[in-house]
Amino acid sequence: MSEQHDRLSLSGVRVLDLTRVRAGPTAVRVLADWGADVVKIEEPVDPEHENEMGGMRLGPDYQNLHRNKRSVTLNLKSEKGRALLLELAANADVLVENYRPDVKQRLGIDYETLRERNPRLIYASISGFGQDGPYARRPGYDQIIQGMSGMMSVTGLPGQGPVRAGIAIADTTAGLYGALGILTALYEREKTGHGQWVRTSLLESMLATMDFQCARYLVAGEVPKQVGNDHPTIIPTGVFDTLDGKVNICVSGTVMWKRFCMAMGRESWLSDPRFATNKARSANRHELNAEIAQIFATQTNGYWIEHLNASGLACGAVNNVQEAFEDEQVQHLGIAWPAKHEKLGDIRLVGQPFRIGDHQPGVRRVAPMPGEDNASILAEIGIEGEALQQLRNEHVI
Repeated sequence: MSEQHDRLSLSGVRVLDLTRVRAGPTAVRVLADWGADVVKIEEPVDPEHENEMGGMRLGPDYQNLHRNKRSVTLNLKSEKGRALLLELAANADVLVENYRPDVKQRLGIDYETLRERNPRLIYASISGFGQDGPYARRPGYDQIIQGMSGMMSVTGLPGQGPVRAGIAIADTTAGLYGALGILTALYEREKTGHGQWVRTSLLESMLATMDFQCARYLVAGEVPKQVGNDHPTIIPTGVFDTLDGKVNICVSGTVMWKRFCMAMGRESWLSDPRFATNKARSANRHELNAEIAQIFATQTNGYWIEHLNASGLACGAVNNVQEAFEDEQVQHLGIAWPAKHEKLGDIRLVGQPFRIGDHQPGVRRVAPMPGEDNASILAEIGIEGEALQQLRNEHVI
């Protein structure tokens, strides 16, 4: 193990990863990237379907979610496979799973069972709707949660019906909240010596991520609606056409409004009763946006971005994904992590969006093939040679 890896914050933390799809792998990726020794546990691969699974594993999504892990295959429906998991869990710090809540009890790998073997174990469960309650056993997918949480009702243009976000936002936020819960539990274990059962769900995470929109209802009784590219409460905010593209602006508060009027050459807006206050601007947003649009159409993207930012105002381009990664600030931040793959060649993956001191996380190894590390991982619990081959013969691994 390299000295650089040893310096990463979670070096020395052993994680068992039983997750699939997106929410769980997102949580585990945070731990893996910051140095945890992650053992991905998956079902033994049927040789007849190896090409199909291999193809999926060579895709962008899988490579991005499962880097920096080792892989072992275990048939958890067999007694020997379950026994091997219990043996691995006895020396683990964290286990992460995103089965439906009843599955872990059926397999006999629930928190209470594993805690008996390892009281220090932090067991994290990420589900669609929570570990109990009327919807607990329902399958929970990102699109379904986007609709049920109210998120789709505030996304899109007014009058055009609900619209899903263009990313798997419920899965991603549940993964991030799951990682936050795990890290919180690791910190508490430093004080108590005991592990915890960490639980989050897509539904809870999506409601938490909606944040101020939910607060508008809970505190003030307002039911938020679609406002398109406008901001629900801050006007003017939105997308405007220029001579050669589109720009985004956000003018928040009285000071910024005054600066904006001056920068746009429209000091008269300051005394116009339709626009004098944020409440008035909100009520007359269509008229204000129409006047702003006429001015933006007279100059290029580059002109407005430079001019407004120089005036202390927020203005930026509306990029596609390629343009975003070609942006000089994105390149400076280095969030596209380089990796070398035996079959894919030189690739780039989406890195972690935070830094800690001078630590340098990155791709230490690309996403593993199923069971790639069976021999080395099982050797750590004393299974080698004939015993290892016997497990293969019995399709336990």
